[in-house]
Amino acid sequence: MYEKYHEMKFQLFAYFLLILPGFSCSDTPRRTNLVPQKIENKDREKNKPPGSFSDTVIINSTSAVFYNPDSLQLKKIKAISDTMIFESTIHDCFYQMRNARIALKENWPQIRVIEISKARYLLFIKEDNSQQCIDLNTKNDICGIIVFNRIKDPVLIDIMNINTSLDFYFKK
Repeated sequence: MYEKYHEMKFQLFAYFLLILPGFSCSDTPRRTNLVPQKIENKDREKNKPPGSFSDTVIINSTSAVFYNPDSLQLKKIKAISDTMIFESTIHDCFYQMRNARIALKENWPQIRVIEISKARYLLFIKEDNSQQCIDLNTKNDICGIIVFNRIKDPVLIDIMNINTSLDFYFKK
């Protein structure tokens, strides 16, 4: 009887050793998705509301055109924007445009600065009398700078890198 007890104990121990790894590995491997899921934006993309004016400004000299929204357009933008984002955007525009004016005055004094807030269209006339019209309602930024040298097409430049952008456009 003593032998049967040890044999049964040994069998139980062996059985336990065989089953134990099964329990520890029985969890199926979890699949982690390394590609981030696209988060759906419940709000549709907000575009800048159209300006209140439909005037055209003719530009026929080497210029940097600073455009801003008119007062009614600014109210519409504020109405559709989150307050913090709106205030941050206005703050950024103010300081970036101020920095751009300083850079132009110091490094490019020969470039005429034109301020636009009450016009929709900018008509650029090149030296060869060809024309290019830009509709500011198609520009989704509330402020910006378009440079023009009468030879190349007008270009919306990166305000954050104003010096590099001006060098690249006017020197090349």
